[in-house]
Formats: sequence, C-alpha cells, structure tokens
Amino acid sequence: MEDLVAHSPGWKLATAVANHDEAALLTLFAPDVSFKGLTPGRVWEADDAGGAVDIMLGSWFEPHDHIDEIVTLEDGDMVADTARVAYRFNMTTPDGPRTAEQQVFYRTEGDQITYARVLCSGFRPL
Repeated sequence: MEDLVAHSPGWKLATAVANHDEAALLTLFAPDVSFKGLTPGRVWEADDAGGAVDIMLGSWFEPHDHIDEIVTLEDGDMVADTARVAYRFNMTTPDGPRTAEQQVFYRTEGDQITYARVLCSGFRPL
C-alpha cells in the first residue's frame, strides 16, 4: 500500500476514514465539495466539507466502530478528470466483527477533493 499512491487524495481519504481523522478529512475536502453517497438503505448528500465529514464519521463509521485494518486499498486509472479509489476495512462494531468496502469516484482541484461519489457495501459479517 505504501507505493506511488501513498500520497494520492484517494489514499488520504481511505486512511483518514480508517483513523477517524476528522481534521484530515476537513482539510482534504474542498469547503464546497459536492458529496453524494449510496449505502444499502439510503442516499446521502452534502454540499460542504463539514457535512461530508459528518456523514462519513458521524453516520457511516461512528466512533464506536473501530476500524481494525485496511484490507485493500487500490487507486484506479483516471477516467478523464475523475479518479477512483476502492478500499475495504475490517472492523469491530457493537454487533461484532464486520467488513465494509467503498468505491469512491472523485475530482480534485489542487490537493482537495471537490467532487465525491461514494458507493458502500454496508457492514457485512466477517
């Protein structure tokens, strides 16, 4: 994992979520990020960095959901101006051991993500 993608915005996003690092996510997302997510039961939207972080760390990966390891993390090839990152976490939750995978399509300006579309598998039993 610590190869050429180690400093990509996708790598930073995955590691910030895994570490429940709110400050890193707030820095990574542009203030006016266009954020949409799809989980098994709901569509999520935010139009600012704070809203996106609240969704990711306040609703999806809550403080009591401990991410034990990043199982996979891969940056995909660019499609024109859109990058892709996929990551899978193994977690310990109040409901027991779980795994979850997310695919994120994102666009950047400089070092910040300005557009993110996230598809989540939901928490699945390990």
